[in-house]
Amino acid sequence: VQLQASGGGLVQAGGSLRLSCATSGRTFTAFSMAWFRQAPGKEREFVATITRGTGSTYYADSVKGRFTVSRDNAKTTVYLHMDSLKPEDTAVYYCAASRTFGVTANLFDSWGQGTQVTVSS
Repeated sequence: VQLQASGGGLVQAGGSLRLSCATSGRTFTAFSMAWFRQAPGKEREFVATITRGTGSTYYADSVKGRFTVSRDNAKTTVYLHMDSLKPEDTAVYYCAASRTFGVTANLFDSWGQGTQVTVSS
């Protein structure tokens, strides 16, 4: 599956953004989808995931209560709605797809190109 992330930008602390990840192919429902992020000089870290089937969601502690991951199977798109953004949320955000459930990057074999999110203080 091919992934195309969009929606990043510059926002003030406390603001909101919604990222989108459009996918190609007709097997979207076979994949669990996730968002990861990578800040300069840091390793890529898990942000949120939504499973195939039940659409259960899981979040990193650092974003729990502020970010919401969702998916629209008809549009084969996954979203990340980010509220109450903080400067430490600044990173390149990547969407990823996996046929299994997990929160580690090595379980995801399809990745989007990344979209930059910058939160100013």
